Amino acid sequence: MNGGYRALAATLREAIMRGDYAPDSTLPKQEELAERHSVNVKTVRHAIALLAAEGLVTPIRRRGTVVRERPPLRRLGAERYAKSKWKFGNVVAFVADREASGQDWKLTDQTQTVAFVEADVEVAEAFGIEIGAGVCERARLVRDSTGKPTHTLTSYYLPVDVEGTPLVDPTPGPAGRGGGFAVLTMQGLEPDTMTETFHSRMPTPDEIERLDLPSGEPVMILHRTTMTRTGRVVEFARGVHVASRFSWTYTFRIPE
Repeated sequence: MNGGYRALAATLREAIMRGDYAPDSTLPKQEELAERHSVNVKTVRHAIALLAAEGLVTPIRRRGTVVRERPPLRRLGAERYAKSKWKFGNVVAFVADREASGQDWKLTDQTQTVAFVEADVEVAEAFGIEIGAGVCERARLVRDSTGKPTHTLTSYYLPVDVEGTPLVDPTPGPAGRGGGFAVLTMQGLEPDTMTETFHSRMPTPDEIERLDLPSGEPVMILHRTTMTRTGRVVEFARGVHVASRFSWTYTFRIPE
């Protein structure tokens, strides 16, 4: 094949999308690709760099150019929070995603640590309290059925709302039957309205280590504010999701 690195990248991209190179497999060595496609090694390097920038491959030292996994997990939109799942059943949000994706799960795929901390700017603004005021922090790490981390989710609550409840129990898994929303409901604080905001960025060094991220992998940041029917905020949450391990699915009625 004659032509520049973009043409070679297009050929390799098509082969990856077609399944010629399976997820977690390695592309042929650069010298082999150069010979196969009648280009020089420099052209191959530029083509691979382009595919890496697109998130299709990751160069790994001593292993080669590894094909990244396609998003295996659907993250549902409003459906993941349906009251029929947690109020009248025992399906918490991350389990709803797994079931919708046809993936196995166990409750201990979620672990957590609980601490009482000082509210930072974002937490204080969400609850309308002073910066530095005491809040309960419940930080979760969620893994898929293979043990690979998919995301973290850290929720904040006013201590008066959660002291003495399962939400301050660090035992792995959801906070009892129906999870945190069921606990809040038993406290007379039933979640009714939610706002989710997303943006993407590159991960911090701590996030790279905790989420086992390959080089160049971005993360999706979630901010979630949950309110009762009267508008009282009962939870503010921040999530860090591995971008390549999720597809984001929303189904909603179009407003008039």
